Amino acid sequence: MGAAEIGKRLGVSRQRVSQIASGDPTFPKPVADLAAGRIWHTEDVERWIAEHRPDLGPADAE
Repeated sequence: MGAAEIGKRLGVSRQRVSQIASGDPTFPKPVADLAAGRIWHTEDVERWIAEHRPDLGPADAE
């Protein structure tokens, strides 16, 4: 998942995702830093959402 996909999932901008990823020590570490940006394992992000934003529910519930 890239910042744009995470942002869509959280309902925030990709810039806000970058702020969260940089400022929240509980946010998963990216698995790669590509020229197009950082990427994360979907499972890690979904686990973080379940723990920190349970109001969003599972991804497949959308």
